[in-house]
Amino acid sequence: MNVGLRMAGKDSNTAGSSRSRNQEQDPFLPGSTVSASPGSLPLDGGQRRILVVDDNAVVLKAFETKLASRGFKVSTTADANTVVGAVASSKAELMILDINFPPAGNMEWNGFTVMQWMRRFPELKKLPVILISGECGAEYKEKALAAGAVGFFQKPFDFEELFAAIRKALG
Repeated sequence: MNVGLRMAGKDSNTAGSSRSRNQEQDPFLPGSTVSASPGSLPLDGGQRRILVVDDNAVVLKAFETKLASRGFKVSTTADANTVVGAVASSKAELMILDINFPPAGNMEWNGFTVMQWMRRFPELKKLPVILISGECGAEYKEKALAAGAVGFFQKPFDFEELFAAIRKALG
C-alpha cells in the first residue's frame, strides 16, 4: 500500500495532487523564516513524530522545514485518503490536518470527514489533531474544536503559536 509519506530530510516523492490555488502559500506569517543553522533554534521537539496532511506541496515543505528545525520527526502526505496508513507508517504522535482537499474519485474528503473516519479505528481515537485552513477562521474553529481537534489555526499563522499548541497537545 502506497501511503505517500515523505520524511524530513529524505528525497522521496509526496503522493497526491496539488491544487493550483494557494500554490505559493506559506502557512506561516510573512517574514517568518527558519534559521539556516539548525543549532540556532531550541530543539524542543525531542524527536516526537508529527504527520502533516495537506494537498499543497509548498505548505508541506514549510511545515517540514519549520518542525524539523525544532527537533520533530516530520512525515507528510498530500493525500487525505491515505491518512490511516500514513499515521501507522510514521508512528505519528500528533497530526496537523488541512480542512480542504480536492475530490478524490467519488469521495469528497475534508479535514472533518478525515477526523470522523479516523475515529473509527481504536488506535487513532486519541491521536491529537490540529486542523488548519486558509478559509473561514471563526466558523471552522468552532466546528474543529467540536469535532475533537485540539486546536485550529487559520493560514497564515504564527509558528510560535502553533508550536505552543503542539507542545501542549504532546504534553
